[in-house]
Amino acid sequence: MTFDYTKIEEVKVEYVEIAPLSELPNGERLFLEVEGRAIVIFKIADQLFAIGDICSHDDGPLGDGELEGYNIVCPRHGAEFDVKTGKAVQMPAVVDIPAYPVKIQDEMIYLGIPKD
Repeated sequence: MTFDYTKIEEVKVEYVEIAPLSELPNGERLFLEVEGRAIVIFKIADQLFAIGDICSHDDGPLGDGELEGYNIVCPRHGAEFDVKTGKAVQMPAVVDIPAYPVKIQDEMIYLGIPKD
């Protein structure tokens, strides 16, 4: 099962205004909850990526983990996920996590949430 919502059609996504782009400097992350979903947005090399802030291994928070390139390392058990796609790339996690589309419009960050 894939959770990479960044690859779904634009008509199946509703974009929600999050924050001014200036509030998210390079190398930083922004934690938020949108429609009951814990999400973290990363700015890496002037690119924005958004993933679910939950480790599929133990359902704990993931966003405070260390970044290794484009991978986030779970702070509890060392599972790793690709922040571009949500793909689990290191055990003990074997299930992918959600990845969400992010866009910038008029210097504002928008997060894409799949429509029901």
